[in-house]
Amino acid sequence: MPPALNIIALATFSAALSARALDPVLPHVAEDFSVSIATAASFAAAFAFTFAIIQPVLGAFADVFGKARLMIVALTLLGFANILGAMATSFPLLFASRILAGIGSGGVFPIALGLTSDLVGAEKRQVAIGRTLAGAMTGNLLGATVSGLIGDFLGWRGVLAVLGAIVVVASIVVAIGFRGAALTHPPRTSLSALKQGYRTIFTNPNARICYSAVFIEGCCVLGLFPFIASFLFDLGQTSLSIAGVVIAGFAVGGLFYTMTVSRLLPKIGVNGMIIGGAALVGLQLMAVALGLEWRLQLLNLIFMGWGFYMIHGSLQVFASELSADARATALSLHAFFFFMGQTVGPIAYGFGIQHAGKVPTLLIAGAMMIALGFVCAKLLRQTRPADAPST
Repeated sequence: MPPALNIIALATFSAALSARALDPVLPHVAEDFSVSIATAASFAAAFAFTFAIIQPVLGAFADVFGKARLMIVALTLLGFANILGAMATSFPLLFASRILAGIGSGGVFPIALGLTSDLVGAEKRQVAIGRTLAGAMTGNLLGATVSGLIGDFLGWRGVLAVLGAIVVVASIVVAIGFRGAALTHPPRTSLSALKQGYRTIFTNPNARICYSAVFIEGCCVLGLFPFIASFLFDLGQTSLSIAGVVIAGFAVGGLFYTMTVSRLLPKIGVNGMIIGGAALVGLQLMAVALGLEWRLQLLNLIFMGWGFYMIHGSLQVFASELSADARATALSLHAFFFFMGQTVGPIAYGFGIQHAGKVPTLLIAGAMMIALGFVCAKLLRQTRPADAPST
């Protein structure tokens, strides 16, 4: 594997640190600003929505000006947005800082996947993307855990200040690591080529399946996270550290995926990864509905993370093959639909929990994920991009 993958993994690790930073401390944010948990959970929706809507622009910019350069700028913005959030004196100001953080984070993850896909051939791409995801999963794991610990001692402001400083430093390290051809010789993609790239992407029959599937994933799985701490509070478990540990279980499952994908893929194939992963996620969503004690919910989140990345990693590979010349655009659109799902998810969960209750809402989400796996396995087909160079 190319050594540059380690630098890309560092970038995704740094960005992932703050992706779920506020989830474990949301009850305290709500208390400080005298808002409801549902209102505080809108941070997750704002972050995800901003991440999503910026994707078509960032994907095009990355294809024109260079992926590595744009990724460093975005990482720097993310770090300073976290620091600004720590100094917020009102709920609207904190909300605005999360919007900026969403823009910054939006310029790291999909572009990192595009850069990884450029460096590695299709036959090894799922394993390479797994290595890039390992950086993100480690960041998610430490971000959720550390934010809970910091939150117990320094409050939610301390969480944003510390993680923001770490991300700023990491952006400098990544810039030094990328010094050379990746930054000084960006690809010369014209605007007319970008238009052709969009046509190539959306005429591929896999596009509508990939993008619809990741929207449902984001809604059913990531949309749940802002409510986990409040579920634990309802059970009498009010420690922010415990909430952070439970949420971090999802990232542990993601890391387990990165360690097993190279062995699982040859044994069960892509369809097995999709169906098995979706089924595992669906069953864990149903288990969370039971309101088990936090240690068992931690296990639920670990298995949920493992299953999620089995199906999500497979969908990422399909998305990377929608276009060869506009790969960053294809993966940015993939992220757009995924984070639009994360935008709708907290709203849908909030509505469902309020009007139907926690158990029916989670059972429906679980059933949707199981069905999604079978639909994707049936409809997705492995094909070469229409604009791929002939061999």
